[in-house]
Amino acid sequence: MTAAGREREPAPSLAGTASDAGQIPGWLRDLARSATRMEVPPGLRPPADGGRHSAILILFGDGPAGPDVLLVQRSQSLRRHAGQPAFPGGVIDAGDHGPVGAALREAHEEARVEPAGVDVLSVLPDLYISRTGYRVSPVLAWWRAPVPVAPGDPAEVTAVARVPVEDLADPGRRLTISYPGGQSGPAFQAGDMLVWGFPAFVIDRLLAMGGWERPWDAATVAELPAGALLTGAEKPGPAG
Repeated sequence: MTAAGREREPAPSLAGTASDAGQIPGWLRDLARSATRMEVPPGLRPPADGGRHSAILILFGDGPAGPDVLLVQRSQSLRRHAGQPAFPGGVIDAGDHGPVGAALREAHEEARVEPAGVDVLSVLPDLYISRTGYRVSPVLAWWRAPVPVAPGDPAEVTAVARVPVEDLADPGRRLTISYPGGQSGPAFQAGDMLVWGFPAFVIDRLLAMGGWERPWDAATVAELPAGALLTGAEKPGPAG
């Protein structure tokens, strides 16, 4: 987490990064290289005996407002992660043949993303969500041929959004979420979505690794949304 007043190098510009014929932009290639070496905080390190293996798709594209990333809003009726914004993803099935296949399948099922239009760049180090027992493999990808997105199954996903990176990096849209027991963590106001918990940690790290993080007021604190369930990723360790 970058506190206000902390000096850092100027963020690389996202202007003029539109791809030609789907070419992967240089900033995303740089991010992919950095992300594979991402340091996992102690609280998110998978145990030696594994955990239920799952995958998420971190899908960057070139949208109307510049580079963006795909997020979904989970249904309030779900037993786990009810109502929480998230990256598309789920448990790895045998037929997926690993994290990449699972992430692409889930993005198709949840947001109607066509896997043929996605170029996978890298798989990040596994992260562990203690309360649910999931071992998560984040799959970083470029949306070479975007298609209109919408909830694939309204019983699981109620909304799908392409959120501009500039919005996530905007200090005015960043805040700290206070959790029961005195814990806290980063959060983002992304349109109608308040992104917190595990996906907020991932976004926080991506902004830092991509060089887009700007000083923001970590003293801007909001309470955990009513009815939200904790995931075990509320305080993964130092984020900066």
